[in-house]
Amino acid sequence: MAFQTATAAPPSRPAGTPPPAGLLAPLEAEAVDLFVGLAQVVGLPKSIGQIYGLLYISTVPLSLDEIAERLDISKGSASQGLKFLRQTGAVQVCAQNDSRCDRYEAETGLRALATGFLKEQIEPHLESGEDRLDRLKRLAADAPAAERAHVLQRVKQLENWHRRAAGLLPFLIRFLGK
Repeated sequence: MAFQTATAAPPSRPAGTPPPAGLLAPLEAEAVDLFVGLAQVVGLPKSIGQIYGLLYISTVPLSLDEIAERLDISKGSASQGLKFLRQTGAVQVCAQNDSRCDRYEAETGLRALATGFLKEQIEPHLESGEDRLDRLKRLAADAPAAERAHVLQRVKQLENWHRRAAGLLPFLIRFLGK
């Protein structure tokens, strides 16, 4: 979906306030597109990149409703995206006394982003990987005799990769710090 961009900010719009609903300024559209591409590279939904990109470039914290309207996505999609981004530490809720709804802003620290991604996306896969490797090993043992040695060697290689990744992850998380 191509984003509709605002051609010029109306003179009555105060500085620091976002363009009207459903419109993205060219700078915002470019930031959103950049983060959509990054999200898709790591296998995340497009909406995650859209939301993070908008919050990253925004000069003011935005509410769920504003995010959904500005990106032309459903509130459900915005809510799910914000939930994921909060779990990974990529966005945070801002305390604002004058607002009854939560407003969100992007976490911009690379360490916090990388640590959150590793803990939320990579760590669960490594934990479930042990069970899968055990199943693969059992299935490989039952492979036809002509294939068994090859398949068992591949499973052994996967176990080695898994062990190395599992050993590296805590080191990476400690190195990045939080």
